[in-house]
Amino acid sequence: MARTTGASKKLKRGRPAELKSRPPYARMLQIHDMVQRGNYPNATSLAGKLEVTTKTIHRDIGFMRDRFNLPIEYDASRNGYHYAAPVDSFPMLQIDEGELFALLVAEKVLQQYRGTVFEKQLSTAFRKISESLPDTVSMRLSDWDDALDIRSTGKVEVDEKIFDLLFKSVAKGRQLEIIYTKPNATPETRIIDPYQIANINNDWYLYAYDHKQKDLRCFVPARMESAKITGQKFKRPDSFSLDQHLSGAFGPFSGNDSYDIRIQFTKTAAPFICEKQWHPTQKLKQMKNGGVEISLKLSHLTDIRRWILGWGGEAKVIAPKELLQSIENEARAILNK
Repeated sequence: MARTTGASKKLKRGRPAELKSRPPYARMLQIHDMVQRGNYPNATSLAGKLEVTTKTIHRDIGFMRDRFNLPIEYDASRNGYHYAAPVDSFPMLQIDEGELFALLVAEKVLQQYRGTVFEKQLSTAFRKISESLPDTVSMRLSDWDDALDIRSTGKVEVDEKIFDLLFKSVAKGRQLEIIYTKPNATPETRIIDPYQIANINNDWYLYAYDHKQKDLRCFVPARMESAKITGQKFKRPDSFSLDQHLSGAFGPFSGNDSYDIRIQFTKTAAPFICEKQWHPTQKLKQMKNGGVEISLKLSHLTDIRRWILGWGGEAKVIAPKELLQSIENEARAILNK
């Protein structure tokens, strides 16, 4: 398997595009070659040839035995190392072209999440994967790097320390005290049991049990002024399922109502509606005029109302009456400004 260390400028930050050796891997490969040839090298002779200390050689051999599962043993009678069982080849991370491209896509997506706990962790993971690969490659991902771009608008900055605390609290079941400010409202202190963090339409949300409201609530991490651990632990209910909670939602917010949504789109907008699945419950019906009608079952109207308004005159609400009235009120408010 071959690779180019310049595969992605962002995947290998701060390193030039030309090939670079990886001393630990290259060193162990040389140790393997000498042991495989039956030369019975010892730590002293290996250290001299590879220009490192005997301590480093012992560490490399331990790694080869424990992590690569190579049957390397020391033979006191020959004063050197050998393989106690046949070894066909030196193990290495096997990764094909498609998997490398997937890593590039993941790294590109990561760029949208600068400032979150995932940036540092994923960057470290990419570095470790990259450094475990062999030194040469049969393809150039730099060509793909120029062919792929991922962008988003309206990026929200999230405090890295708060986000890190939220992530750890979810994972370890730690109760939090937060100061939370809703839009156009004064800050409030809340005690919450954080159940799950989700990224929905490129925005971050925290689903947590709110002790003040005594119910599950959706919080926006960017609206948290501070967060600290209370010292109390909690256990997330086995019955909690974010998929189930959002089954009737069109975005991050769900409700307790039930609405049968029907929206008709013009002939111009119909191809754009048909090319996506907007919701698991959606049903499409072709209209005689070339348009399309979409039907959905939702528990909340706020997110679907914003989506409809974004289509302007290309969309017409048929049902329910509450949604139709809400759209009409919004349209009047826009015209009267």
